[in-house]
Amino acid sequence: MKKLLNILKYGLLLILSGLLMWYALRGQELRLVGEYVRTANYGWLGLTVILSGLGYFSRAHRWQMQLEASRQKVSYWDVYHAMMVGYLANLVLPRMGEVIRCSVLNRTGRVPVQVSLGAVITERVIDLLILAALLSLTLLLDFQKFWRFVISLFSDRYNSLATHQGLLLAVLGTAVALLLILGYLLFRNLEALRQRALFVKVEGFVRGMIEGIFSVRKLRNPGLFLLHTAFTWLVYYLMDYLAFFAFPATAGLTPAAGLAVLTFGAFGMAAPVQGGFGAFHLMVQSTLLVYGISKEAGIAYALVVHGSQTLLVVLMGGVSFVASMMKSGREIKQVALT
Repeated sequence: MKKLLNILKYGLLLILSGLLMWYALRGQELRLVGEYVRTANYGWLGLTVILSGLGYFSRAHRWQMQLEASRQKVSYWDVYHAMMVGYLANLVLPRMGEVIRCSVLNRTGRVPVQVSLGAVITERVIDLLILAALLSLTLLLDFQKFWRFVISLFSDRYNSLATHQGLLLAVLGTAVALLLILGYLLFRNLEALRQRALFVKVEGFVRGMIEGIFSVRKLRNPGLFLLHTAFTWLVYYLMDYLAFFAFPATAGLTPAAGLAVLTFGAFGMAAPVQGGFGAFHLMVQSTLLVYGISKEAGIAYALVVHGSQTLLVVLMGGVSFVASMMKSGREIKQVALT
């Protein structure tokens, strides 16, 4: 039954991804989109792929630093391969890549899942704060353009929400009340719950995860950690901005437009669909519309950029998957011989 529910869940997410892609392509001249893709300058895209690869190596270093701060001695290549397997998994199982890479690292590097998962949560929180700062900067640089676009996009939907404001507030208030009641009951019965083996296991897992989350406070070299973080986001920006020069329609866009594509494209990649398919394309296309780029040129840009990055993840993640399985097999064999 559980397996059937998982198949149904991921099948629905795949359908959602397809619907978003259909919406992005709706009413466009596919012949013109194909022409944009065919005539793109793939030299610029090759440069973005190289930069993207360097960014993955940097992210692996950053994760390793967090794990070392949690007193976990693990080799760089174990961390890197586990991370790339997680990115590969996200192409099939949305948002499960973070859990899968921690599971892989547990098998290859003997790092407790709760500790590595806590470090991943910290990584995501840091990235979210950076994304919020980039969004603020994007809106500050081109506020008038985006304000007009958002007003035209959400005016009708806002009017619809306003008519149901009372219902929305009631639902929100009920949810908050239930959370408060649940917290009170948990606190009131804490000692009794600690007598149960399952609760003890969950408590131990949460403690380990909290240790991983706060590992960033114990970094040996905080400056290097910040440098890797800045380099990762610089790579993300250059990937989007340099790709402008691969298309005549986008070659004249400003660096501020590259920042906007990075910011809103990141929201698309964060959507709970396989590899950001559909959501990324729709967000990038809508962002480029703000800068006067046609829908056909915008979707061609999104297709080529996303496609090249997806291919890179498949290649690097595939190599890492094989390496991790080989390492895991050797570890099991050694245990058996011992």
